[in-house]
Amino acid sequence: MSRKIDIPATAAALKNGERRALARAITLVESCRADHRQQALELIDALGSDRQALRIGLSGTPGVGKSTFIETFGLFLTGQGLRVAVLAVDPSSARSGGSILGDKTRMEHLSRDPNAFIRPSPSQAQMGGVARRTREAVALCEAAGFDVVLIETVGVGQSETMVAEMCDIFTLLLAPAGGDELQGVKRGIMEIADLILVNKADGDLKPPATRTCADYAGALRLLRKRPQDPSDFPKAMTVSAYEGAGVEQAWNEMCALAEWRKENGHFAGRRAEQARYWFHEEVRLQLLERLSADAALSAQLAKAEAALSRGEITPASAAAQVLDGFMAG
Repeated sequence: MSRKIDIPATAAALKNGERRALARAITLVESCRADHRQQALELIDALGSDRQALRIGLSGTPGVGKSTFIETFGLFLTGQGLRVAVLAVDPSSARSGGSILGDKTRMEHLSRDPNAFIRPSPSQAQMGGVARRTREAVALCEAAGFDVVLIETVGVGQSETMVAEMCDIFTLLLAPAGGDELQGVKRGIMEIADLILVNKADGDLKPPATRTCADYAGALRLLRKRPQDPSDFPKAMTVSAYEGAGVEQAWNEMCALAEWRKENGHFAGRRAEQARYWFHEEVRLQLLERLSADAALSAQLAKAEAALSRGEITPASAAAQVLDGFMAG
Protein backbone atom coordinates (compact mmCIF):
# COMPACT_ATOMS: atom_id res chain seq x y z
CA MET A 1 0.00 0.00 0.00
CA SER A 2 2.52 2.56 -1.22
CA ARG A 3 0.23 4.90 -3.11
CA LYS A 4 -2.32 7.27 -1.63
CA ILE A 5 -5.78 5.76 -1.53
CA ASP A 6 -8.93 7.46 -2.75
CA ILE A 7 -10.61 8.34 0.58
CA PRO A 8 -14.14 9.12 -0.74
CA ALA A 9 -14.18 6.01 -2.96
CA THR A 10 -12.91 3.77 -0.16
CA ALA A 11 -15.43 5.21 2.30
CA ALA A 12 -18.26 4.61 -0.19
CA ALA A 13 -17.09 1.04 -0.84
CA LEU A 14 -16.93 0.39 2.90
CA LYS A 15 -20.46 1.68 3.46
CA ASN A 16 -21.62 -0.64 0.67
CA GLY A 17 -20.19 -3.55 2.64
CA GLU A 18 -17.41 -4.46 0.20
CA ARG A 19 -15.15 -6.97 1.98
CA ARG A 20 -12.00 -6.16 0.00
CA ALA A 21 -12.36 -2.49 0.84
CA LEU A 22 -12.75 -3.41 4.52
CA ALA A 23 -9.64 -5.62 4.44
CA ARG A 24 -7.60 -2.86 2.77
CA ALA A 25 -8.88 -0.28 5.24
CA ILE A 26 -7.89 -2.39 8.26
CA THR A 27 -4.44 -2.89 6.75
CA LEU A 28 -4.22 0.89 6.38
CA VAL A 29 -5.16 1.69 9.99
CA GLU A 30 -2.75 -0.96 11.30
CA SER A 31 0.18 0.53 9.40
CA CYS A 32 2.80 2.44 11.40
CA ARG A 33 3.90 4.64 8.49
CA ALA A 34 3.23 8.36 9.01
CA ASP A 35 1.57 8.83 5.59
CA HIS A 36 -0.64 5.81 6.16
CA ARG A 37 -1.66 7.10 9.60
CA GLN A 38 -2.76 10.40 8.05
CA GLN A 39 -4.81 8.60 5.40
CA ALA A 40 -6.32 6.33 8.05
CA LEU A 41 -7.45 9.30 10.12
CA GLU A 42 -8.99 10.92 7.03
CA LEU A 43 -10.82 7.70 6.20
CA ILE A 44 -12.26 7.25 9.71
CA ASP A 45 -13.38 10.89 9.77
CA ALA A 46 -15.06 10.43 6.37
CA LEU A 47 -16.98 7.38 7.58
CA GLY A 48 -18.61 9.06 10.58
CA SER A 49 -20.30 7.09 13.35
CA ASP A 50 -23.91 6.74 12.19
CA ARG A 51 -23.71 2.92 12.12
CA GLN A 52 -23.36 1.05 15.40
CA ALA A 53 -22.83 -2.65 16.07
CA LEU A 54 -22.99 -4.65 19.27
CA ARG A 55 -19.36 -5.03 20.34
CA ILE A 56 -18.60 -8.22 22.26
CA GLY A 57 -15.18 -8.83 23.79
CA LEU A 58 -14.12 -12.45 24.34
CA SER A 59 -11.20 -13.40 26.54
CA GLY A 60 -9.88 -16.51 28.23
CA THR A 61 -6.75 -18.51 28.86
CA PRO A 62 -5.04 -20.27 25.95
CA GLY A 63 -6.68 -23.63 25.22
CA VAL A 64 -10.06 -22.73 26.70
CA GLY A 65 -11.66 -22.98 23.26
CA LYS A 66 -12.08 -19.32 22.25
CA SER A 67 -11.78 -19.96 18.52
CA THR A 68 -14.13 -22.97 18.65
CA PHE A 69 -16.67 -20.98 20.65
CA ILE A 70 -16.43 -18.01 18.28
CA GLU A 71 -17.03 -20.24 15.26
CA THR A 72 -20.07 -21.91 16.88
CA PHE A 73 -21.37 -18.58 18.18
CA GLY A 74 -20.71 -16.79 14.88
CA LEU A 75 -22.52 -19.47 12.86
CA PHE A 76 -25.46 -19.21 15.25
CA LEU A 77 -25.60 -15.42 14.73
CA THR A 78 -25.35 -15.62 10.94
CA GLY A 79 -28.11 -18.22 11.10
CA GLN A 80 -30.24 -15.52 12.75
CA GLY A 81 -29.65 -13.26 9.74
CA LEU A 82 -26.96 -11.13 11.38
CA ARG A 83 -23.67 -10.05 9.82
CA VAL A 84 -20.72 -10.87 12.07
CA ALA A 85 -17.16 -9.51 12.06
CA VAL A 86 -14.44 -11.26 14.07
CA LEU A 87 -11.30 -9.35 15.02
CA ALA A 88 -8.86 -11.92 16.39
CA VAL A 89 -5.68 -10.62 18.05
CA ASP A 90 -2.75 -13.02 17.79
CA PRO A 91 0.32 -12.77 20.06
CA SER A 92 3.47 -11.39 18.47
CA SER A 93 6.83 -13.00 19.12
CA ALA A 94 8.99 -11.15 21.65
CA ARG A 95 12.04 -12.30 19.65
CA SER A 96 11.16 -11.93 15.98
CA GLY A 97 8.04 -9.74 16.18
CA GLY A 98 6.13 -12.15 13.94
CA SER A 99 2.67 -13.69 14.43
CA ILE A 100 1.14 -16.92 13.13
CA LEU A 101 -2.30 -15.35 12.45
CA GLY A 102 -3.93 -18.75 12.18
CA ASP A 103 -7.40 -18.04 13.57
CA LYS A 104 -9.10 -18.26 10.18
CA THR A 105 -7.71 -21.79 9.83
CA ARG A 106 -9.34 -22.73 13.14
CA MET A 107 -12.67 -21.19 12.08
CA GLU A 108 -12.94 -23.13 8.85
CA HIS A 109 -16.74 -23.07 8.52
CA LEU A 110 -17.27 -19.49 9.72
CA SER A 111 -14.57 -18.17 7.37
CA ARG A 112 -16.62 -19.48 4.42
CA ASP A 113 -19.88 -17.91 5.62
CA PRO A 114 -20.81 -14.95 3.33
CA ASN A 115 -22.25 -13.07 6.33
CA ALA A 116 -19.04 -13.34 8.35
CA PHE A 117 -15.71 -11.53 8.14
CA ILE A 118 -12.64 -12.72 10.07
CA ARG A 119 -9.53 -10.61 10.44
CA PRO A 120 -6.52 -11.80 12.48
CA SER A 121 -4.17 -9.05 13.63
CA PRO A 122 -0.81 -9.12 15.43
CA SER A 123 -0.66 -7.72 18.97
CA GLN A 124 2.72 -6.09 18.13
CA ALA A 125 3.80 -6.29 21.80
CA GLN A 126 0.77 -4.24 22.88
CA MET A 127 -0.21 -5.18 26.42
CA GLY A 128 -3.78 -5.80 27.51
CA GLY A 129 -4.70 -8.53 25.05
CA VAL A 130 -5.60 -6.34 22.05
CA ALA A 131 -3.72 -4.56 19.28
CA ARG A 132 -3.24 -0.80 19.28
CA ARG A 133 -5.56 -0.22 16.33
CA THR A 134 -8.25 -2.77 17.18
CA ARG A 135 -10.67 -0.02 18.19
CA GLU A 136 -10.29 1.66 14.79
CA ALA A 137 -10.82 -1.71 13.09
CA VAL A 138 -14.08 -2.03 15.05
CA ALA A 139 -15.21 1.34 13.67
CA LEU A 140 -14.44 0.17 10.12
CA CYS A 141 -16.47 -3.02 10.62
CA GLU A 142 -19.40 -0.96 11.92
CA ALA A 143 -19.20 1.33 8.89
CA ALA A 144 -19.26 -1.75 6.64
CA GLY A 145 -22.65 -2.68 8.10
CA PHE A 146 -21.83 -5.56 10.43
CA ASP A 147 -24.37 -6.10 13.20
CA VAL A 148 -22.07 -7.80 15.71
CA VAL A 149 -18.31 -7.35 16.16
CA LEU A 150 -16.53 -10.08 18.15
CA ILE A 151 -13.14 -9.09 19.54
CA GLU A 152 -11.04 -12.13 20.48
CA THR A 153 -8.11 -11.26 22.72
CA VAL A 154 -4.67 -12.84 22.86
CA GLY A 155 -5.54 -14.80 25.99
CA VAL A 156 -2.94 -14.10 28.66
CA GLY A 157 -4.67 -14.08 32.05
CA GLN A 158 -5.82 -11.81 34.87
CA SER A 159 -4.41 -8.54 33.47
CA GLU A 160 -6.12 -8.77 30.08
CA THR A 161 -8.60 -5.99 30.69
CA MET A 162 -8.03 -3.47 27.88
CA VAL A 163 -10.63 -5.15 25.66
CA ALA A 164 -13.29 -3.99 28.14
CA GLU A 165 -12.49 -0.44 27.02
CA MET A 166 -13.68 -1.12 23.47
CA CYS A 167 -16.66 -3.45 23.83
CA ASP A 168 -20.24 -3.28 25.08
CA ILE A 169 -20.34 -6.80 26.54
CA PHE A 170 -17.22 -8.41 27.99
CA THR A 171 -17.40 -12.21 28.04
CA LEU A 172 -14.87 -14.38 29.85
CA LEU A 173 -14.45 -18.01 28.80
CA LEU A 174 -13.23 -20.47 31.43
CA ALA A 175 -12.32 -24.15 31.38
CA PRO A 176 -13.86 -26.73 33.73
CA ALA A 177 -12.02 -27.20 37.04
CA GLY A 178 -10.12 -23.99 36.35
CA GLY A 179 -10.35 -22.61 39.88
CA ASP A 180 -12.42 -22.22 43.03
CA GLU A 181 -14.31 -19.37 44.70
CA LEU A 182 -11.04 -17.73 45.78
CA GLN A 183 -9.88 -17.61 42.16
CA GLY A 184 -13.25 -16.09 41.25
CA VAL A 185 -13.01 -13.16 43.65
CA LYS A 186 -9.51 -12.11 42.56
CA ARG A 187 -9.41 -8.57 41.27
CA GLY A 188 -8.61 -7.96 37.62
CA ILE A 189 -10.36 -9.65 34.75
CA MET A 190 -13.06 -11.24 36.93
CA GLU A 191 -14.51 -8.00 38.25
CA ILE A 192 -14.92 -6.45 34.80
CA ALA A 193 -16.56 -9.48 33.13
CA ASP A 194 -20.25 -9.14 32.28
CA LEU A 195 -20.76 -12.81 31.50
CA ILE A 196 -18.64 -15.82 32.51
CA LEU A 197 -19.04 -18.86 30.26
CA VAL A 198 -17.61 -22.18 31.42
CA ASN A 199 -16.84 -23.91 28.13
CA LYS A 200 -16.45 -27.62 27.32
CA ALA A 201 -19.57 -28.57 29.32
CA ASP A 202 -19.99 -31.83 27.44
CA GLY A 203 -19.11 -35.50 27.88
CA ASP A 204 -16.99 -36.34 30.93
CA LEU A 205 -16.29 -32.64 31.53
CA LYS A 206 -19.94 -31.71 32.06
CA PRO A 207 -20.02 -32.42 35.86
CA PRO A 208 -16.81 -30.46 36.59
CA ALA A 209 -18.04 -27.65 34.32
CA THR A 210 -21.27 -27.45 36.32
CA ARG A 211 -19.30 -27.32 39.60
CA THR A 212 -16.96 -24.66 38.22
CA CYS A 213 -19.93 -22.58 37.10
CA ALA A 214 -21.47 -22.83 40.59
CA ASP A 215 -18.14 -21.77 42.17
CA TYR A 216 -17.90 -18.69 39.99
CA ALA A 217 -21.58 -17.83 40.39
CA GLY A 218 -21.01 -17.79 44.15
CA ALA A 219 -17.86 -15.71 43.76
CA LEU A 220 -19.65 -13.13 41.59
CA ARG A 221 -22.16 -12.52 44.37
CA LEU A 222 -19.28 -11.41 46.62
CA LEU A 223 -18.07 -8.72 44.22
CA ARG A 224 -19.14 -5.11 44.66
CA LYS A 225 -22.25 -4.26 42.66
CA ARG A 226 -21.67 -2.13 39.55
CA PRO A 227 -24.13 0.63 38.61
CA GLN A 228 -24.23 -0.46 34.95
CA ASP A 229 -25.59 -3.93 35.78
CA PRO A 230 -29.16 -5.17 36.42
CA SER A 231 -29.75 -7.15 39.61
CA ASP A 232 -28.84 -10.57 38.15
CA PHE A 233 -25.57 -9.55 36.44
CA PRO A 234 -22.76 -10.42 36.12
CA LYS A 235 -23.61 -14.10 35.85
CA ALA A 236 -21.96 -17.43 35.09
CA MET A 237 -23.27 -20.05 32.64
CA THR A 238 -22.11 -23.31 31.09
CA VAL A 239 -21.71 -23.72 27.32
CA SER A 240 -20.39 -26.33 24.94
CA ALA A 241 -18.79 -24.91 21.82
CA TYR A 242 -18.43 -28.47 20.51
CA GLU A 243 -22.12 -29.39 20.86
CA GLY A 244 -23.55 -25.86 20.65
CA ALA A 245 -25.34 -26.22 23.99
CA GLY A 246 -25.96 -22.96 25.84
CA VAL A 247 -24.94 -20.73 22.91
CA GLU A 248 -28.45 -19.41 22.24
CA GLN A 249 -29.00 -18.77 25.97
CA ALA A 250 -25.69 -16.87 26.15
CA TRP A 251 -26.75 -14.68 23.20
CA ASN A 252 -30.12 -13.98 24.83
CA GLU A 253 -28.36 -12.89 28.02
CA MET A 254 -26.05 -10.58 26.07
CA CYS A 255 -29.00 -8.99 24.26
CA ALA A 256 -30.94 -8.56 27.51
CA LEU A 257 -27.96 -6.87 29.19
CA ALA A 258 -27.33 -4.54 26.25
CA GLU A 259 -31.03 -3.59 26.07
CA TRP A 260 -31.19 -2.89 29.83
CA ARG A 261 -28.13 -0.66 29.63
CA LYS A 262 -29.60 1.26 26.70
CA GLU A 263 -32.90 1.80 28.50
CA ASN A 264 -31.13 3.01 31.65
CA GLY A 265 -28.60 5.31 29.97
CA HIS A 266 -25.50 3.23 30.69
CA PHE A 267 -24.82 2.09 27.12
CA ALA A 268 -24.07 5.52 25.60
CA GLY A 269 -22.38 6.69 28.78
CA ARG A 270 -19.99 3.74 28.72
CA ARG A 271 -19.07 4.38 25.08
CA ALA A 272 -18.31 8.02 25.97
CA GLU A 273 -16.04 6.84 28.79
CA GLN A 274 -14.27 4.51 26.38
CA ALA A 275 -13.69 7.34 23.90
CA ARG A 276 -12.05 9.40 26.66
CA TYR A 277 -9.91 6.44 27.68
CA TRP A 278 -8.58 5.93 24.15
CA PHE A 279 -7.99 9.66 23.75
CA HIS A 280 -5.66 9.64 26.77
CA GLU A 281 -4.04 6.39 25.60
CA GLU A 282 -3.35 7.81 22.16
CA VAL A 283 -1.87 11.02 23.63
CA ARG A 284 0.46 8.91 25.79
CA LEU A 285 1.60 6.71 22.88
CA GLN A 286 2.10 9.63 20.50
CA LEU A 287 4.21 11.44 23.10
CA LEU A 288 6.48 8.37 23.32
CA GLU A 289 6.72 8.25 19.52
CA ARG A 290 7.68 11.92 19.34
CA LEU A 291 10.32 11.40 22.02
CA SER A 292 11.88 8.70 19.86
CA ALA A 293 11.54 10.67 16.61
CA ASP A 294 13.20 13.89 17.83
CA ALA A 295 16.98 13.74 17.22
CA ALA A 296 17.96 15.79 20.26
CA LEU A 297 15.61 13.88 22.54
CA SER A 298 16.78 10.56 21.11
CA ALA A 299 20.33 11.51 22.02
CA GLN A 300 19.15 12.42 25.50
CA LEU A 301 17.35 9.07 25.76
CA ALA A 302 20.51 7.22 24.71
CA LYS A 303 22.55 9.16 27.27
CA ALA A 304 20.05 8.35 30.03
CA GLU A 305 20.03 4.66 29.03
CA ALA A 306 23.82 4.54 29.20
CA ALA A 307 23.76 6.11 32.68
CA LEU A 308 21.14 3.56 33.73
CA SER A 309 23.30 0.69 32.47
CA ARG A 310 26.23 1.94 34.55
CA GLY A 311 24.01 2.24 37.63
CA GLU A 312 24.59 5.99 37.93
CA ILE A 313 20.91 6.96 37.96
CA THR A 314 17.55 5.39 38.79
CA PRO A 315 14.88 4.80 36.12
CA ALA A 316 12.57 7.39 37.71
CA SER A 317 15.26 10.09 37.74
CA ALA A 318 16.27 9.28 34.15
CA ALA A 319 12.66 9.57 32.99
CA ALA A 320 12.28 12.91 34.81
CA GLN A 321 15.39 14.31 33.11
CA VAL A 322 14.21 13.25 29.64
CA LEU A 323 10.72 14.68 30.20
CA ASP A 324 12.18 17.95 31.53
CA GLY A 325 14.19 18.21 28.31
CA PHE A 326 11.07 17.51 26.26
CA MET A 327 9.07 20.20 28.07
CA ALA A 328 11.90 22.72 27.75
CA GLY A 329 12.09 22.07 24.02
